[in-house]
Amino acid sequence: MVKGKVVVMATGGTIAMRYDPVRKGVFPAVTGQQLVEAVPPLANVCPVEVYEFSNIPSSHMNPQLMLKLAKKVDETLEKEDVLGVVITHGTDTLEETAYFLDLILKTEKPVCLVGAMRSSAEISPDGPKNILNAVKTAACPEAIGKGVLVVLNDEIHSAVEVTKTHSANPNTFKSPFWGPLGYVDEDRVIFRRESLSRQKIDTNQVVDDVYLVKLATGIDDFLIQALVDKKVKGIVIEGMGRGNIPPKVVPGIERAIKENIPVILTTRCLGGRVLGVYGYEGAAKPLNEAGVILGGEISGQKARIKLMLALSKTNDLQELTKYFD
Repeated sequence: MVKGKVVVMATGGTIAMRYDPVRKGVFPAVTGQQLVEAVPPLANVCPVEVYEFSNIPSSHMNPQLMLKLAKKVDETLEKEDVLGVVITHGTDTLEETAYFLDLILKTEKPVCLVGAMRSSAEISPDGPKNILNAVKTAACPEAIGKGVLVVLNDEIHSAVEVTKTHSANPNTFKSPFWGPLGYVDEDRVIFRRESLSRQKIDTNQVVDDVYLVKLATGIDDFLIQALVDKKVKGIVIEGMGRGNIPPKVVPGIERAIKENIPVILTTRCLGGRVLGVYGYEGAAKPLNEAGVILGGEISGQKARIKLMLALSKTNDLQELTKYFD
């Protein structure tokens, strides 16, 4: 057993749910303490302390709660006897919370997010083993300085690269084209690489009024125009391929730029960068020349998280561009 302790912060999610026969559905019902008590092998890893942050479905998580969670994590990891933090979380928005924390946390100590695809009411729930692996990783010296980690199904992923790929399969979290940073074996934690694309945004605020719009063939600018009318603080567009959009969307984006609303362009593809390769109407090159910021490799949902934090520092388009790609 290693010296020092790991703090498990419970936020809710499927990992903390049970079937309610009266309401005939799965609902939040399990505390963080109960989750830890259901994993007896933790006693062989290190002492574990539990902090009950919330007990909500991950679709109820929001950036303001993420900000409060980040402050609590940094505060907790200032203590010398705390090796790392494990956050139990629902899987639906786990990647967004993980990325938010990776951008804003000041600590370099290990922070691991963990969840479950099967509740305790199902046969072979995956939560207990995932928690055990996450605590092992958080207590591992090799995890220091590797950023916020997502630990599920024996794999360790970077918050920057990971995404949920299946609505029900336990093998859902993947880092497309890059793969996991490592894995948790029976005897030890094994790292094989590091993520080289981490960034930090030094802020203690978040701007909420930022929207993500996913585009599809033949769509027009109705939603963009509505967001401009609402005077939102920022818009993230999830386009096609290299960042191409239908021509009928262009007028709305041009109006947003004219109104000084930052527009970030991402791709709906699982991998690859948005880049000004094509020059036709609606392509990334003319959009970039008109003032649209190219989002690089990150997904639309992660670009939205980054923009919400970056806008707390500046709304200057040139300065915002530095945060992307």
